[in-house]
Amino acid sequence: MTSLIHELIEASAASTPTAQALCDGAHTFDYGQLAGETRRVARLYRQIGLERWERVAVYLDKRLETVVALFGAAAAGGVFVPVNPLLKPEQVAHVLIDCNARILVTSADRLASLADVLPHCRDLRAVVLVGEASTADIAGLRLVGWAEREQAPEVAMHRVIDQDMAAILYTSGSTGRPKGVVLSHRNLVAGAESVSSYLGNDAHDRILCVLPLSFDYGLSQLTTAFRVGACAVLMNYLLPRDVIRAVERERITGLAAVPPLWVQLAQLEWPATVRGHLRYITNSGGHMPRTTLAALRAKLPDTRPFLMYGLTEAFRSTYLPPEEVDRRPDSMGKAIPNAEILVVREDGTACAPGEPGELVHRGIHVALGYWNDPEKTAQRYRPVPGQLPGLVIPELAVWSGDTVRMDDDGYLYFIGRRDEMIKTSGYRVSPSEVEEVVYGSGLVHEVAAIGVAHPVLGQAIVLVVHGGSGEDASRTEPLLLACKQKLPAFMVPARVIRRDVPLPRNPNGKIDRKRLAEELGSLFEEQT
Repeated sequence: MTSLIHELIEASAASTPTAQALCDGAHTFDYGQLAGETRRVARLYRQIGLERWERVAVYLDKRLETVVALFGAAAAGGVFVPVNPLLKPEQVAHVLIDCNARILVTSADRLASLADVLPHCRDLRAVVLVGEASTADIAGLRLVGWAEREQAPEVAMHRVIDQDMAAILYTSGSTGRPKGVVLSHRNLVAGAESVSSYLGNDAHDRILCVLPLSFDYGLSQLTTAFRVGACAVLMNYLLPRDVIRAVERERITGLAAVPPLWVQLAQLEWPATVRGHLRYITNSGGHMPRTTLAALRAKLPDTRPFLMYGLTEAFRSTYLPPEEVDRRPDSMGKAIPNAEILVVREDGTACAPGEPGELVHRGIHVALGYWNDPEKTAQRYRPVPGQLPGLVIPELAVWSGDTVRMDDDGYLYFIGRRDEMIKTSGYRVSPSEVEEVVYGSGLVHEVAAIGVAHPVLGQAIVLVVHGGSGEDASRTEPLLLACKQKLPAFMVPARVIRRDVPLPRNPNGKIDRKRLAEELGSLFEEQT
């Protein structure tokens, strides 16, 4: 039985060593090669001096070496920290300092960009360089070439068990600086088992890895593939059209994306040939608009859509089976296998059907907390509500901060994040509810509903939109009319702002609401 995350690779290598495991353009690894490379890099880390549970940060784009560097850290008994390749030097430094990284794996060009910040990373001891050599000389840091893994001697790996930490994933930082979520081997393996079971993954699947590996949803594409001996196809995409081309060229069977990318993909033409192999698509990281889902289903009639909801703090929480999509297109489904999802009031008592409350996730997927942050950990990880009083050691659950409701059949519906709810005229408004109406109008390609400080309303609802077609593409009146027809007066936006370029994204590909809120912060102050 596999209990450690790197053992997923070893298990597939033992059963199907010649099966393709990773594909990066013309470069591929079968499972035998991937397992061998992972062992070699683990030996290199140990030779450098990596101790048990020390952190290895990996700052690279998606490539074969990136995957090996991550899983090699786990195999050595260390902890891998994927750093989003889109982050700027100061942001990278925050991650390295916060997680007390001992080893950094990166490339020569990325190392050059970090030259000014690495001296401040007090715990960093070595940099492993992938690709060409570097002439950089950073005081206190040992530079090690990737090729040195070939000569790394055999050495015993540190002993770890499934409850030991395996990874630290940094949240996208919607509120304040990103926090490091500590995931155990048990979290990652259980998540891979749960997700691959309801997706029906098997060794014939080819899963396209579009999302950042620093994002739990992106990392999941690797772990679910390795769990069943499937092939993970790596992609650093530039344009949505490139994703469709990759799906066709690589005969992809499974594709995961976040709502902003699905909105773009739904507007493009999909070749008829993909219908013969694209078995499923998945959505997480936010609500997929009904119009987007309908457009995708029309273009991909033989592809099964899985609508999901997840938290980095608990990996994955819910999914909606494809057979329920027609009946409940707005639902985020029920708990994934081996998890329980509760909806509770502020005092921890269970909400009645239809009553809004906080989503609480309990089970094996609950992470180990935030790295080096006991205060935030205590806020988010709290005892399970309704726990038996005789339990001396309380079971902890993740209190998500997200407001949801549950219907009479036990299906869940997302209302909003507590830190994103708009408080206007004494009402609490979910941005997604307003956005759903705007998407439904068909007048825009992208929209974000933002709460902006207002001297009378408390907060005013402002729509930031991009795209559209026809004579209404540059006008705001049709959008406001659509809102007035579908929404109560207090939910009608006070202002519509059109942009000529797509809305800004955070490093995980989601619309960057925090940035928009900051840009619009003084919008109504200027009028008074």
